[in-house]
Amino acid sequence: MLRHSREGARPADPCTLAIFGASGDLTQRLLMPALYHLASAGLLPDDFAVVGVARAPMSDAQFRAHIGGALRKFAGAKLDPATREWLLGRLSYLRGDFDEAETFDRLGAALARRDRAGRSNALFYLATPPTLFAPLAEQIGRAGLAKPAHGAWSRLIVEKPFGADLESARELNRRIRAVFAEDQTYRIDHFLGKETVQNILALRFANNLFESLWNRDRIDSVQITVAEAVDVAGRGRFYDATGALRDMVPNHLFQLLSLIGMEPPACFAADAVRAEKTKVLQAVRAYDRAAPFTCGVRGQYRAGKIDGKAVVAYRRAPDVARTSPTETYVALKLLIDTWRWAGVPFYLRTGKALKARRTEIAIKFREAPLAIFRDTPVDRLAQNFVIIGIAPEEGISLEFNAKVPGPHIYLRGVDMDFRYKDYFAAEPNTGYETLIYDCMIGDQILFQHAEDVEAAWRVVQPFLDCWRRDRAKGLDFYPAGSDGPKAAEQLLARDHRQWRPIAPEPAP
Repeated sequence: MLRHSREGARPADPCTLAIFGASGDLTQRLLMPALYHLASAGLLPDDFAVVGVARAPMSDAQFRAHIGGALRKFAGAKLDPATREWLLGRLSYLRGDFDEAETFDRLGAALARRDRAGRSNALFYLATPPTLFAPLAEQIGRAGLAKPAHGAWSRLIVEKPFGADLESARELNRRIRAVFAEDQTYRIDHFLGKETVQNILALRFANNLFESLWNRDRIDSVQITVAEAVDVAGRGRFYDATGALRDMVPNHLFQLLSLIGMEPPACFAADAVRAEKTKVLQAVRAYDRAAPFTCGVRGQYRAGKIDGKAVVAYRRAPDVARTSPTETYVALKLLIDTWRWAGVPFYLRTGKALKARRTEIAIKFREAPLAIFRDTPVDRLAQNFVIIGIAPEEGISLEFNAKVPGPHIYLRGVDMDFRYKDYFAAEPNTGYETLIYDCMIGDQILFQHAEDVEAAWRVVQPFLDCWRRDRAKGLDFYPAGSDGPKAAEQLLARDHRQWRPIAPEPAP
């Protein structure tokens, strides 16, 4: 067994991980590097194996060479040769068509051969296009692999997106649930594997300093930003059929919203935490037919420059229609109809080809009264924020007022910064390590429940319907390398608020 590096963590249960779509980009860039990091940390069991399943012709040796190259490229600068060989030695490959029953029969035989502990624990990872999620689950069930005997377990990992709208999400949940029970199903969102996202729960519920202020009496508004500096690159075909709203909001942004907005769970068990997150999403107000045009903004990037590099307009990208009305930017104003959050707007935005890469949650507190300063030169106060930074730097910042040294009362906004890297040794990770490990030990706390998925699509559906009726209406353009469309600024300006800059100016 490889050495342990995480205090108190035990190796996962003996199991075989079957990856459908094993020859694809997700497996190379993220899944295999994540498995390497888990192996390096001593968290994979000795009795562990990976069966890659895909249509591409490949032998076991060719698959190992293929993954070996991916590890050298994506798993970090310093690969431990022993760990690399340990992992590669547990790989095998099964070529087969996903719509043929014989593929799954051969997979079942391979799983049985790998069993060394008298049971066949199996984890099925669907690293495939979303259209294959339900058919693959049904084929796994038909082959008798969803309900193994002799006390073994069988679990299914489903990548996002979980449906393309409310109706398709419900249908996907229905078809998967006909084969796998809810406690066997792990809907994975790599955002929830990031340490800072998980630490939102610790920030809130381990510090009364914050939780006692976490309500409508003290908080003015919340901004959630997931900004990307990259364009659509080689994903034009997927992106033009999907858009920013479907791609990011029902999953990434709503997961952050639910962590900020949830009530304290009774404990940190998966059922308790997921129940509170579901309640928040169910309490988000669903708008009527007209509101999406006043509470939502759609944008699309035109040509521009990012870090001095020219970026072509979205409509000129490969595999994108030249008159495409697909949004590459979306901003929403949402309300949560609970006692804690009544009247507090949540502003969400995400987009491609923006000025900088930045993922953060900004909690703005109500301003203090100026009465005490009426006989001083102070005519305004800096805004008070708690900023939870997720990318590119992980940390927490406080923004508040302080007196400028000198004989007179002058105030200036100042920052106090906490950076995780200053306090904790950062291990290389892809964001999938924690999630894959939790699947192996049966902990669902970081995974979406079926009700979460449907509650999120319930909120998004009116925007989809409204924008589908007139896809060109309300599409605002913005130059690549900017903060986004002007209409997004107006969304907040109507409420006498403004967005935080995506790339803050450096301090003087």
